[in-house]
Amino acid sequence: MEIILKEDIIGLGYKNEIVNVKPGYGRNYLIPQGKGVIASPSAKKVLAENLRQQAHKIEVQKAAAQKRADELQDVVVEIAMKVSATGVTYGSVNANVVAEELKKRGFDIDRKIITMRDAKHLGEFEAIVHFYKDVEVKLPIVVVAENAPKEEVVEETAKAEVPSVEEAPAEAPVEEAIDEENAPAAE
Repeated sequence: MEIILKEDIIGLGYKNEIVNVKPGYGRNYLIPQGKGVIASPSAKKVLAENLRQQAHKIEVQKAAAQKRADELQDVVVEIAMKVSATGVTYGSVNANVVAEELKKRGFDIDRKIITMRDAKHLGEFEAIVHFYKDVEVKLPIVVVAENAPKEEVVEETAKAEVPSVEEAPAEAPVEEAIDEENAPAAE
């Protein structure tokens, strides 16, 4: 079933876009909620005429979205969470938490335009902010332990990478191993 979307729906499409959906989804959700209309030939003609008339307005909206995207280009969001001994966070970092953190930094971004998988452990993740149809920003998210200072974390990882002398396996010289095999057995 072809539907003309009347608003942006993340994961499906953007406003004034024609999308194919299952009949039940279109009939039971999109059309009754006012989020879309059936894409009949007459509705397609009306859409084409509206898009032609609104071309300048759409360019202005896209330019504004690109400007907002450029502001977020080099931003790295660091979120401190309480962590268990195994490195699992109490709770998860999701689009709501990212939107709140961005609001603290002065960026007013709606949580509905942010998509990301829930982060349930420490590490680096990625969120995608959908500003406009072709304007998206990949935002790096770093989840850190709330109580651990950054310097200690770096030192612990450096120690873990370099094995100590006691941990290194003792290797016997190759010549001694060959001599023992070839030596006559003592009786």
